[in-house]
Amino acid sequence: MTAATGRRGRPGHSLDSLLDVAVAVFNERGFEATSMDELAARLGVTKSAIYHHVPSKVELLRLALDRALDALFAVTDEPGATTGRAIDRLEHVVRGSVRVLAAELPFVTLLLRVRGNSEVERAALQRRREFDRVVTALVAAAEQEGDVRPDVDPAVTSRLLFGTVNSLTEWYRPGGGITPAALADALVATVFQGLRTSS
Repeated sequence: MTAATGRRGRPGHSLDSLLDVAVAVFNERGFEATSMDELAARLGVTKSAIYHHVPSKVELLRLALDRALDALFAVTDEPGATTGRAIDRLEHVVRGSVRVLAAELPFVTLLLRVRGNSEVERAALQRRREFDRVVTALVAAAEQEGDVRPDVDPAVTSRLLFGTVNSLTEWYRPGGGITPAALADALVATVFQGLRTSS
């Protein structure tokens, strides 16, 4: 447990509620354009109440990006992502990523807007590349096992897959009539049909 996450907040102002508001404002205005004064005003607290939880705005960004990335990497450690045929493991990771996106939509949205303008953002981009490598390796393994068509480069397939998953941040809204499971079913049905070899 880090010092930031281990601190106990004042009543009604937990680190989680602070992060929720900070991420909403970062997504609305951009990280650079958001001041601690604005976050305090949005929360209805003083800046010192925020500093009780975190030492800086940058730490809020780091915690927010790590929340999205940790959830995505957790999917790759699940049994469905580590055992069985590579195509099934790939499908599990795609479904799990949709689940994470739905559960952590503002945090994933923020992650996808990161451009590497700071050390924290560059670290997040490095972790995103690591995740991409995991997915690319699954695609390559599925191709070697004969389940994925061999005429498309695995790195391109990986980018296409997760370009589709990531595009959900533009229009998907939780509670809007389609469940995360149904969304994952629709994505897998349409995308994996083109990926699989015909047998």
